[in-house]
Amino acid sequence: MEYRNLGRTGVQVSPICLGTDCFADPIPEEQCAKILNRAVEVGINLIDTGDSYGEGEGEKVIGRTLKASGTRHAVMLATKCDHGQRKVGLTLDEFVPEMGPNQSGPTRLNIIRACERSLKRFQTDYIDLYQIHRQDLEVNIEETLGALTDLVRQGKIRYVGCSTFPAWAVTEAIMLSELKGYVRFSVEQPPYNLLDRRIENELLPMAERFGLGIITWSPLAMGTLVGLYDNIEKYPEESRAALRGGFYADRVTKKGIEVGSKFVKLAKDAGLTPAQLGILWAKDQPGITAPLIGPENMEHLEDMIPVMEMTLSDELREACDNLVPPGSAVANFHNTAGWMKGQLI
Repeated sequence: MEYRNLGRTGVQVSPICLGTDCFADPIPEEQCAKILNRAVEVGINLIDTGDSYGEGEGEKVIGRTLKASGTRHAVMLATKCDHGQRKVGLTLDEFVPEMGPNQSGPTRLNIIRACERSLKRFQTDYIDLYQIHRQDLEVNIEETLGALTDLVRQGKIRYVGCSTFPAWAVTEAIMLSELKGYVRFSVEQPPYNLLDRRIENELLPMAERFGLGIITWSPLAMGTLVGLYDNIEKYPEESRAALRGGFYADRVTKKGIEVGSKFVKLAKDAGLTPAQLGILWAKDQPGITAPLIGPENMEHLEDMIPVMEMTLSDELREACDNLVPPGSAVANFHNTAGWMKGQLI
């Protein structure tokens, strides 16, 4: 397996990385541990989570598993701070009533508090990659960068990044870091799959220009690319659209289902499973460091592991482009980011 540089850091990560949005919600801890341990065993060395996943329980599960297996220092442990203005990642014993509206947001107050909580949940003294979960225009980016810089200097985090930021905001942050000596974003983590290719228009060219690592989420379009959905009004009981509703359900579109059906056939004709082709397509697109996979059981994970050794052929790349042209979208996976205004086709 060929590892890839994480932006310009020099750190090398596996060509697919483990996303854990479903850890503790709904996957039980025993199953999470098996998935995580197997991923590390086969060489997947970036584990990504967030303080909002399972209301903080996801971080605890990962921390307990890494401690039990003794593999904490074998992986790049990545997490995220907050999720916009939502009050997430807090258990009842952690909620501080007197803080009022200051429970969330990428402020100095909240970033430092959230980092300390994540360290405690992980049972570790440092986080390899600490990311701001969403852009918040109400908070000056210099306050955010200043807090992250202090955490790096204290040894509590190693690298910093952001998730689902617009290209202009990442560029602004990088320029301020260069001018004023703040820690520099090393990674951006956007949504990216065949159904939503809009990061190809500005974000990916910017990332290549400034040496930014791109770790993408939802390469299988929440299951649409493996044929999980066949009706925009009735979802499978165990799907995210059914279990979580809201913006998850809004990502399932009629056009997306149509493309997903054609994609399933394309994969089978190529001798691949739909999941393999979906991840392979994302992995081998220009400018991508690695997609995050989110297996919900061992069977899913074992199906995905061989993709690390695969290469996308020009023929398959062209066939995928014919389904959804470069830079366009038939489903909106940026629907938790108010800045994305591009239209669906």
